[in-house]
Amino acid sequence: MIGVVGGMGPFAGLDLVKKIFDLTDATSDQDHLPVSLLSMPHAITDRSAFLHGQTKANPGVAISEVIQSLCEQGATIIGMPCNTAHTEPIFNEIKKRIPSDVTIIHMIKKVTEHILSHHSTAKTIGILCTSGTAKTNVYPHFLEKRGLNGIHVDEEIQSSVVDEAIYNESYGIKAQSNPVTEKAKEGLGQAIEQLIDSGAKVIILGCTEIPLAITDNEYNGIPLIDATTVLAKELILASSPTSLRND
Repeated sequence: MIGVVGGMGPFAGLDLVKKIFDLTDATSDQDHLPVSLLSMPHAITDRSAFLHGQTKANPGVAISEVIQSLCEQGATIIGMPCNTAHTEPIFNEIKKRIPSDVTIIHMIKKVTEHILSHHSTAKTIGILCTSGTAKTNVYPHFLEKRGLNGIHVDEEIQSSVVDEAIYNESYGIKAQSNPVTEKAKEGLGQAIEQLIDSGAKVIILGCTEIPLAITDNEYNGIPLIDATTVLAKELILASSPTSLRND
């Protein structure tokens, strides 16, 4: 069984489950894989707030408790649709608290492998993410180990455009996820354009709420990598390799 840690944000969890279903080679109900989604947003503190020192409560503790509940339901393979939760201070806290026989798919590592496999000529990789993910340089760290250069938007665009598109209480994705507001989409488009101007040949949608707003596979010819889709494929492969659709 695949276990999905939801609530980071809630619609990102739904998006991952939908993509698991979409990417499964199935012609009947019985062909689909067992999936359990547990969405506990009230229990998990904001990941970026923790990384910025705005709260001392490590969200990895609550995430590990959600994983334990998923394991009790029968899940043995875990996916977390939240890039920021994969930063070392949070991910390491999770790993030390969950059973050793549970497989947790590391989304950022798998996104890096995906780029190497599918975009081998690209060396400069743009990363569109939350300020928390950017602060820890988790994507550049994994990319650099594989000979790639990861770049973020500048601090002004990050704080005034990207974070606002995600967190703003009137038009941000966390406030309005379905549908996402045009203002949030426009802001993310502006950030993508800066990454392209800075030399990015591939851009990672490195916050699981960004694909709710940006659904295209490319932007002005530059490939966009949906980290949630990569995670969905890896969860299927870990659960049942023959169940992944090839088209």
